[in-house]
Amino acid sequence: MSPVDDEFVRRRTTEATLRDGTRVLLRPILPKDKAELLDGFRRLSPESRYRRFLSPVDELTEEQLRNLTEIDYVDHFAWVAFDLGDAGHPGIGVARYVRVAGEPEVAEAAVTVVDDYQGRGLGTLLLEALGAVALENGITTFRGYALEENQPILEVLDGLGASTAHDSPGLVRVEIDLRVGEKPGSPLREVLRLLARGDGPAFLRPDRLSDKTPG
Repeated sequence: MSPVDDEFVRRRTTEATLRDGTRVLLRPILPKDKAELLDGFRRLSPESRYRRFLSPVDELTEEQLRNLTEIDYVDHFAWVAFDLGDAGHPGIGVARYVRVAGEPEVAEAAVTVVDDYQGRGLGTLLLEALGAVALENGITTFRGYALEENQPILEVLDGLGASTAHDSPGLVRVEIDLRVGEKPGSPLREVLRLLARGDGPAFLRPDRLSDKTPG
């Protein structure tokens, strides 16, 4: 795991507003987030857990929690989102990528949002933030897998220009070319690009997501 200090975290921490007005804080996941991650997992419905892990999972092990929170922030990066309007600022979503061995420009990516916050745009925000960091680290393609029945996440990915193909019965392989974000006006480039470079904190409103970022 690469060393991470307060400055690293501060420069990559930002606030955003979801389309329903919910204020959230995004920052890189940290080793201290194990309990928060476990709490968020327990707040997922069995259906959401199945969609995320593509199999029934009742609990996260200590080893899984270590692997999910003790990362190097280059080959493995994760954002965590917190609700600033709720007492205690609970964790409400995570997005992460892990670079694929032997394919340095490809990473498997996943987004998980607590059930009560699904459908508010948090998944899209997290995925775009993740894409911005991936581009900074030389990753040009996200690859993932989703159940064919998981239409909400497939619709999010389709809106970001993802390509889909049936990998096996009931399973869809999803790939998104992050370089499409280099086109002017593309949400993938505009949203949180400055944050990925460490030029935060910044306050992002939904109406700023399509603003053209200088440079």
